[in-house]
Amino acid sequence: MPRTERPIRRNRTTARTRDTAQAGPALWRRSRLPALLLFVFLAGSLTSQPLLAQQAAPSATAPQPPDNPHRGGTLRLVASTSGGTLDPQINYTGEYINLFVNVYDGLVSFRKATGQAGTEIVPDLAQDIPTSPDGGLTYTFTLRPDIRFSNGQPVTVSDVVASFRRIFRVGSPTAGAFYGAIAGADDCLRAPATCTLAQGLVADPANRTVTFHLVRPDTEFMHKLAFTHAVILPADSPDHDTGNTPLPGTGPYKLDTYDPNTRLDLSRNPYFHVWNPDAQPEGLPDLITYTFGIPDEAAVTAVENGQYDWMADPVPLDRLGELGSRYTAQTHVMRHPAFYDLVMNMHEAPFTSLKARQAVNYALNRKALVILFGGPGIARPLCDMVPSSLELAGSQCFYTKGASPTQPAEQWHAPDLETARRLVRESGTLGQKVTLITGNTSTEMAMGNWARDMLDAIGYHAVLRPLNTGLAFSYIQNTDNHMQIALTSWAADYLSPSNFLDALLGCENFHPHSDSSINMPGFCDASVQSLMDRAKTDTSLTTAQRNALWQQANRRVMALSPIAPAFETDAVILTSPRVKNFFYTPVNRLLFSQVWLH
Repeated sequence: MPRTERPIRRNRTTARTRDTAQAGPALWRRSRLPALLLFVFLAGSLTSQPLLAQQAAPSATAPQPPDNPHRGGTLRLVASTSGGTLDPQINYTGEYINLFVNVYDGLVSFRKATGQAGTEIVPDLAQDIPTSPDGGLTYTFTLRPDIRFSNGQPVTVSDVVASFRRIFRVGSPTAGAFYGAIAGADDCLRAPATCTLAQGLVADPANRTVTFHLVRPDTEFMHKLAFTHAVILPADSPDHDTGNTPLPGTGPYKLDTYDPNTRLDLSRNPYFHVWNPDAQPEGLPDLITYTFGIPDEAAVTAVENGQYDWMADPVPLDRLGELGSRYTAQTHVMRHPAFYDLVMNMHEAPFTSLKARQAVNYALNRKALVILFGGPGIARPLCDMVPSSLELAGSQCFYTKGASPTQPAEQWHAPDLETARRLVRESGTLGQKVTLITGNTSTEMAMGNWARDMLDAIGYHAVLRPLNTGLAFSYIQNTDNHMQIALTSWAADYLSPSNFLDALLGCENFHPHSDSSINMPGFCDASVQSLMDRAKTDTSLTTAQRNALWQQANRRVMALSPIAPAFETDAVILTSPRVKNFFYTPVNRLLFSQVWLH
């Protein structure tokens, strides 16, 4: 956790202040159709693979020598706003999750490799990946020796135990969804301040082992251990959100100074050495700097001209044409499971009504939003909760012209405004005021303006409220803000349907009064939860059988309509002319540590 990496979020920043930007009509008018058509025409010519072959892996026992011709330089990143807290167990934004992978390590990791190999789990701080002797209830990890945090402190099994306990004590957004199977997790979720996980994690310092005891099997447990929220931190890390204060890590870089209004600096971790190049290779740039406060339009020009090397925000629609015609060598279109959607709060009128939620699904012109985002070269209409790149067989479209939940179509064709208006009337919500929340980038505001007009067209009095993109997701999640409907985006933490169904709609992920409530609609359905729980825990299932359960849950969710999926996206990544070795991984996208600047 998004996106075009920036707005596609694995979720949510936990910044504690809020800022509202005003939506100007000039931004709505700036989209230029000729540029769009040019980009769509040329999209096939844009780079869809890394520009250069992957650099040979560094030694597993020592850093790369200083005379490596690709080592050195400063990688310059830019964004319109910062990504919120520096706490790696709390932050859930794609902007920082993809940065933290260069700073922190877990017991296991996703392989730092391009292509399908980048989805594989490899040992990281652990010496190997254990097998369970009892069908997935027990795993014993052996910690590598001689690894230190960036403050020089050695990594011990006590740090491992404390880090997992801290996940619950600080209220990590994935505490229940990802780590709820650990023995004692239920008690920790009920009373975080007194969490011990004494039964769930048993450390043996003499043998450098930590044993996890689960109360039920979790077929994706290793993937969840590889995710950023399970990184290992010093045992004395505070049991609260550290905000702007960086915590020590074990990766090739360390977080230095941070001013969320202007800048974040990273430098080399002096205690880092390569222990497994598949998990954490030697970093190539000497420094990584992140500059904030540069609007997306200015950032595009700056990256094109080499003033910055990569931008976090989505490329505005009116600039896509020039990328497709003049900057193809610097533009990369990459597949990644991600989507945009309209989230409806099931606990706030008018969307307490099923018919009101279904009306939004029927009225949503997915083709129009695809065009506003950048065209069919980088986006496609989406009818349900699982992007097509995950290849979950049997997808159907309930909410399109001529279809319904009882008579679905094979694909989306067109909106059905007549049915939508009828459902609004039948719901008894006609004429109610609706506030639509969206980010304040030019792309999201253009889509937000369209969605506001759509809500007006089916019978509501809608207003658009754009928020700073660094703050919008924490605002949307917190029930105290009484969000009604929001244009949001989501990207996979790892490649599984669970990342879109269970992560976004699992009962355990709804936390009222919290900025870390991933389940923004407040959705909880017993039949859906039962299907998802079986898919997650039944180790006897084949992949096909497990996918069939996810698809059943997918269809049940769409019948209840807590979310209106709009379109799935590809990542459009613009880099400067001096960036070589475009190292794109399926999970963490552009791996900053492997960029060549010479």
